[in-house]
Amino acid sequence: MTTSESDPSYPARQAPGAETVAELDARVIDCRACPRLVQWREEAARTKRRAYADWEYWGRPVPGFGPPDAGVAIVGLAPAAHGGNRTGRMFTGDRAGDFLYAALYDLGLASQPTATHRGDGLELYGVRITSPVHCAPPANRPTPEERDTCRSWLARELRLLRPTLRTAVVLGAFGWQAVMPALEAAGWAVPRPRPVFGHGARATLRAADDGPPLTLFGCYHVSQQNTFTGRLTPAMLREVLGAAAGAAGLPVSG
Repeated sequence: MTTSESDPSYPARQAPGAETVAELDARVIDCRACPRLVQWREEAARTKRRAYADWEYWGRPVPGFGPPDAGVAIVGLAPAAHGGNRTGRMFTGDRAGDFLYAALYDLGLASQPTATHRGDGLELYGVRITSPVHCAPPANRPTPEERDTCRSWLARELRLLRPTLRTAVVLGAFGWQAVMPALEAAGWAVPRPRPVFGHGARATLRAADDGPPLTLFGCYHVSQQNTFTGRLTPAMLREVLGAAAGAAGLPVSG
């Protein structure tokens, strides 16, 4: 650990200098800006869950996943303590990921319907998955300060994706609220009042310069609380993802 990595200003200083998505991901992994999140993610990696006792947990910030020329971004909330924090990849190794990747596979946007670990062969086609907070938070609830500290990573990622990015699917109200200032920092104009979140909500943001607009799609989060109760069904998720992919010009199946 270096003093720069443990400094709360680390994301704001390091993110703008990343010239590629791969370089940004490498910088994200080294971040230790939020003491509470660092303590929690590392404690979860030490104590583990009994079912994963033989795993060597990732225990670090989880970078975005998907190609650097994606037409669609999927924005979640934060990694799960025994999901992404264990596997090192967004929505990999938990029930929420099972639900999401199965839908992407059904639409022809993923190479396989399951995501178990980094190196399992999974590829995404035209889609990149990221989140406003890159470390697993206690009770899946990052604080506003942690969200704001992490924003520089998301803003730079979106900026780097701008040449090809046409749509974004935002999972849940937390992500919807968190992504708005990041979109502004990345070069899109967010209207006032801001678009309101809802499942199936849609809003088109013009570019602040001469670039292409970005269309946002709201979707209930793929948490077990939503999927187990039927608040979010596979058909509902496929409908939103399919609409976003179509609007971005990606071919979809099903």
